[in-house]
Amino acid sequence: MWDEEFDLVVVGSGGGGMVAALAAAEEGLSVLVLEKAKKFGGSTGISGGGIWIPNNPTLRRKGHDDSRESIRRYLDLLTEGKVAPERLDAYVDHGPATIELLEKSKWMKFYWTKGYADYHPEYDGGRPLGRSIEPKPFDTRKLGADEQFQRPNSMKGPLGLWVTGKDYHDLAMVKRTWRGRWASVVAAWRVSSNVIRRRHMATGGRALVARLRMVLKDADIPLRLQTAMTQIVTDGGRVTGIVATGPDGKAQRIGARHGVLLASGGFDHNPQLRETFLPEGGRADHSLGAVENTGDGIMLGQDLGAAIDLMDDAWWMPSVEHPAGATIPLVSERAIPGHVIVSSDGKRFTNEASPYVNFVHDQLAGKHLPAWFVMDARARSRYPFAQILPGAPIPKAFYAKGLAHRADTLEELAAAIDVPADALIATVTRFNGFVDGGVDHDFGRGASAYDRYYGDPTLKNPNLDHVDKAPFYAVQIMVGDLGTKGGLVTDEHARVLREDGSTIDGLYATGNTTASVMANEYAGPGATIGPSMVFGYVAARHAAASRSGVHG
Repeated sequence: MWDEEFDLVVVGSGGGGMVAALAAAEEGLSVLVLEKAKKFGGSTGISGGGIWIPNNPTLRRKGHDDSRESIRRYLDLLTEGKVAPERLDAYVDHGPATIELLEKSKWMKFYWTKGYADYHPEYDGGRPLGRSIEPKPFDTRKLGADEQFQRPNSMKGPLGLWVTGKDYHDLAMVKRTWRGRWASVVAAWRVSSNVIRRRHMATGGRALVARLRMVLKDADIPLRLQTAMTQIVTDGGRVTGIVATGPDGKAQRIGARHGVLLASGGFDHNPQLRETFLPEGGRADHSLGAVENTGDGIMLGQDLGAAIDLMDDAWWMPSVEHPAGATIPLVSERAIPGHVIVSSDGKRFTNEASPYVNFVHDQLAGKHLPAWFVMDARARSRYPFAQILPGAPIPKAFYAKGLAHRADTLEELAAAIDVPADALIATVTRFNGFVDGGVDHDFGRGASAYDRYYGDPTLKNPNLDHVDKAPFYAVQIMVGDLGTKGGLVTDEHARVLREDGSTIDGLYATGNTTASVMANEYAGPGATIGPSMVFGYVAARHAAASRSGVHG
């Protein structure tokens, strides 16, 4: 019946899939990881690599202990009753053990991104110093032959320059602080060091999946690339395996004695599903998720009667379109002083520095499309913007495609972007009036520790400065995303559920294949990867328990 058989078959090689495989092997299960793409790592590999898992051992070693009650209060406020309490409990309770498992390997090393706040630190249970950890930089030469199969990302700098999340935080202020200037010296040293030592240093998500791949190799867990799942096989209502097509085009029947875990990503690049489920304004594909994410696991799960939820939402990201077609996310840029973001009516519509999902929720709800990032010459000279260094000219191609405009007066700029000049001038004048007092009375920009993280610490309010120095610039803001947020409904054991709440025995799911445990919100940096890893761990443990007839 089967061409081959394993205890657990994992579909997808992102953070969730690889952690699930490791947890399964730890429990003594035979496990196989399948990856549709030519490269391993999924969306995790092209992410910033942050992991939001409260009370993990890296945090505890730094004395950053949380009470379980504070974490749950924070998540309850975020999710607004849209997520089953048992599922939130599972995330909080199994998160630390997930990282503890990884740290058994010499390859898994993390550090606390201290100061990168939870996205809503003002909420009860939120933390201004943040709960996110990142993998330490990693020399991918250690992957050996597998290095060529690692998915690349955009965080690799010229001449081998490598930059962590903390490094970028400091480098963004290279024109403003001594810490920023020192970071630039360190960056120059790294370039020289890499040339001499011939290292291939990776940071962020690329470092995370490289480290996970090393652990898989040590555990002799097979990972097959260019192998796409085409069918989920059932027997008497229970999932017993899958059909997958390999690089040779031949279909294979692979048995799964104790379960199949879907960790195959969202429907980021499926035009039909985006058109069907996502709201107007968010349907165009400007997704930063892995290009192979087309909703395969979600659709095959639906074929078995699985329930779906949150399909109208995504991990939204305000973005700029590069003239060549790439999507450039705007994270730190929206926190810099000396700018406003306005709608086609020339007015602000939200706190520009707010967490990216919240920003786009407000943008979509108010139909603020297009939106324009309006800054002055002072801001352009001091801070990086859309991968353009401080003071460097915006490339001519941006102007040629109408993605950017430059003018000597706000009146001329308003005409160029087709917004009412009187409204734009009034908006900027009112905003400038907030600067001396250091308080944004309209939207509270700079009130949150999250806003201030990427702001300019030399100013009274790190996020506010006058917009008054010519020339003025406007860059079009579009709706992008880091991946979709909706998918299969799962329980506290990561089991896939039907509409009536019953389980599809033998079928598990994690990550963006599922309806997010964060509901419509975002707890902090890495609140995509963290839950994906935790529920991969949970699924593997439950599958192992099912082998011995023990559940829980």
